[in-house]
Amino acid sequence: MSSTRVLVADANSTDGTPAIVMSFRDRLNVSVIRGGMPSAGRNQGAAQADTPYVLFIDADIELADRSLVRRCVEQAQRDSLHCVTTNIVCRDGNWIDKLFYTAGVDLCQYLSYLHRPFATGMFMLFDRRKFWALGGFNELIHFAEDYKLSQQVERKRFAIVRGGVWTTNRRFKRMGHLPVGWLFVKTALNYWNEKHFLRDHKYWANEADGTGRA
Repeated sequence: MSSTRVLVADANSTDGTPAIVMSFRDRLNVSVIRGGMPSAGRNQGAAQADTPYVLFIDADIELADRSLVRRCVEQAQRDSLHCVTTNIVCRDGNWIDKLFYTAGVDLCQYLSYLHRPFATGMFMLFDRRKFWALGGFNELIHFAEDYKLSQQVERKRFAIVRGGVWTTNRRFKRMGHLPVGWLFVKTALNYWNEKHFLRDHKYWANEADGTGRA
């Protein structure tokens, strides 16, 4: 909808992101704001929002279902949810890339119904008041800040809405499958360990675009 406000947090990108974003002004209520690491960029966007819900998506994400956002908002309203996410689909790459997302991320999301909610910054719809009540994204955390925030949500206030978002295989191309997989496993096993999240895991090293969108 043209009335929907879109805030793009730009972290000094070199691919012309601000100009591309502003070229949509005739169709969208869009603005470019100062970014930084994902936590900072997302918080910057949320600070300017005045709607009941705020949606966070990553820079390389595309919606796989045009009705996804509407359905997420409707379920959040109906069930008084604090956080809603969706399944992640890797459209590019080989079968190993796709398997990592299907058997890895999606499985962890559904298992989190039994333990602690797990959502990624690729797609997180948050009740804005609850988002700030939890303190927003911890800007001292440079890896898994999204998981750290989502795990604070009560399980009964969390849901996964099918529909999906498409992502790329750039993380695997940059780091390799085993290092990425092992880092995610260690993080899941250290869900209780604050020091693990505050440690520098070099996840964003040599990243061309650390931009987060809110």
